[in-house]
Amino acid sequence: MSDNDSKVPLPDLEGGSTVQTVEDAGVLAADDSETVNRGAADLEALFDVPVQVSAVLGRARMPVGDLLKLGPGAVLELDRKVGEAIDIYVNNRLVARGEVVLVEDKLGVTMTEIIKAEQN
Repeated sequence: MSDNDSKVPLPDLEGGSTVQTVEDAGVLAADDSETVNRGAADLEALFDVPVQVSAVLGRARMPVGDLLKLGPGAVLELDRKVGEAIDIYVNNRLVARGEVVLVEDKLGVTMTEIIKAEQN
């Protein structure tokens, strides 16, 4: 990668309104006294790691017999109301909540809340 590729924009997930870049998002050293800058090249090993992303609109329970009777145009009642936030999972772990949006005749998801992982 060249020096021009080192400024990859990163969102500020801590709730601030500014956008950081990989270049100026420092990581504290073990002694917490000096900051080490990391570039996009340090993250390059992760770029090809496959992940499964799921946007869950809602859930429904029904007997298999009723499921087999469903056909094109059937309406399935979910356990969520219209306008309620959807769950966004990465590798079966809840990471965010969001809203369904329509962009140029395609459905998409806008993340409205990032779920912080609990430290065990």
